[in-house]
Amino acid sequence: MSFVIVGASLAGAKAAETLRSEGFDGPVVLVGDETERPYERPPLSKDYLLGKAERDSIFVHPPDWYHENNVDLRLGARVTGIDRAAHEVTLADGSTVGYAKLLLTTGSSPRRLEVPGAHLHGLNYLRTAADSDQIKAAFRDAKHVVVIGAGWIGLEAAAAAKTAGADVTVVEMAELPLLRVLGSEVAQVFADLHRDHGVDLRLGVQIEDIIGSAGRAEGVQLTDGSQLRADAIVVGIGVAPNTELAEAAGLEIGDGVEVDASLRTSDPDIYAAGDVACAYHPFLGQSIRVEHWANALNQPQTAARAMLGQDVSYDLLPYFYTDQYDLGMEYSGYVPPGGYDEVVFRGDRADREFVVFWLKNGRVLAGMNVNVWDVNERVQAIVRGEASLAEFLAE
Repeated sequence: MSFVIVGASLAGAKAAETLRSEGFDGPVVLVGDETERPYERPPLSKDYLLGKAERDSIFVHPPDWYHENNVDLRLGARVTGIDRAAHEVTLADGSTVGYAKLLLTTGSSPRRLEVPGAHLHGLNYLRTAADSDQIKAAFRDAKHVVVIGAGWIGLEAAAAAKTAGADVTVVEMAELPLLRVLGSEVAQVFADLHRDHGVDLRLGVQIEDIIGSAGRAEGVQLTDGSQLRADAIVVGIGVAPNTELAEAAGLEIGDGVEVDASLRTSDPDIYAAGDVACAYHPFLGQSIRVEHWANALNQPQTAARAMLGQDVSYDLLPYFYTDQYDLGMEYSGYVPPGGYDEVVFRGDRADREFVVFWLKNGRVLAGMNVNVWDVNERVQAIVRGEASLAEFLAE
């Protein structure tokens, strides 16, 4: 029986690659509902959206890799059910595939805006390569762009739109962009960054409705009474894990599919990795779900080894990065919203060239380097308690 992977994403492709590199020579079936072979998502809001990267650069493997490595890649195929007793998955065409072990890398989907007018044509959500192509085309012709949501996707989209020459307005219900993720001390840096590049930030306000005519969105009405003209609208208000398959199969669900440190679900023959997995993290001592590239890259490698019977656990620190205008940064660690009591900087915040750490009761929870390079390994060592924060700050 096959090892079946549901979700032909970066996570799914890396799992298949690891199964082969670890010597597994049995059948591997990789099923995905998109028609594109597995690709990486960060370029969709970064270099590819900016027009700095070619389409071929986003793919995980060359076209022939799957055939050459005897991976049965089934694209445009949707899995509709899991029969745990029969060890089978059912596809939308009615066919079934048996599995010895099953890995779910079903990812996440953008949360949809729920206001009057949200159905109008012209609202863009960024998740797939096709979405990125559509937004890139919209930015080429748009004079006025409105971005709803000042999270990572929203701010990267705003930077891309501004770079394309549009007038850009970002609408965010919180008082600062990225406030829940970074806290006010560092969130202010990103607010200043976008304002310095001419972005109009409308903070602490919500969307009342989307204005349009002839079935197409033409603007945004805010709860403060103001209206924004928009030739293009990008909505980035978060994502939700795609847990439907797992939930229907009776697997344990929390903030995603609940898995242990080896990425095993409540069924010993089913695993989950990437955006969809809420995994117990041995170092952090709690279960977390991480929606970033490094997790999708590394976590399925652990899952694949566990599927092969190896005694492994996933304990890499959460890591993500962003590039906006002339700012590049890397973040390592985990801080729940409001879960810190001290922020320590080394460097110059005004020049946006610094390293910052978040602490709770004297313990370093996370660190971020902004336009300071070749320090991330040391930042991670400090977060893990393997290097001294005081020595780093004194340098």
